[in-house]
Amino acid sequence: LPVANHAVNLNMPNNTPSAPPPEPPEVIKIDVDFDGTITWNGEVVNRSQMEDRFVAAAAKNPQPEIHLQPNRLVRYKAVAGVMAAAQSRGITKLGMIGNEQFLKN
Repeated sequence: LPVANHAVNLNMPNNTPSAPPPEPPEVIKIDVDFDGTITWNGEVVNRSQMEDRFVAAAAKNPQPEIHLQPNRLVRYKAVAGVMAAAQSRGITKLGMIGNEQFLKN
């Protein structure tokens, strides 16, 4: 009979410093008001300015996150236009904020 062995071989981590946690990405907040007015981090911009800023943001590494928050009364066409402009200019990180305002009670 083999002798009982109470040892368990484990690969334990060595005491080397780990890489620092990654920096959180830049966040750009875009609001679309009920009348279609677009604000970029609180600054009113026209469509051309917004498109130029999308190009600049898409070129950054890492790419910033775009948080799009439409007013609940805005026409969907205005919001879809912002999303299409972002996508066509290379933005890959776009999220909708405040979707719960569109739920019916």
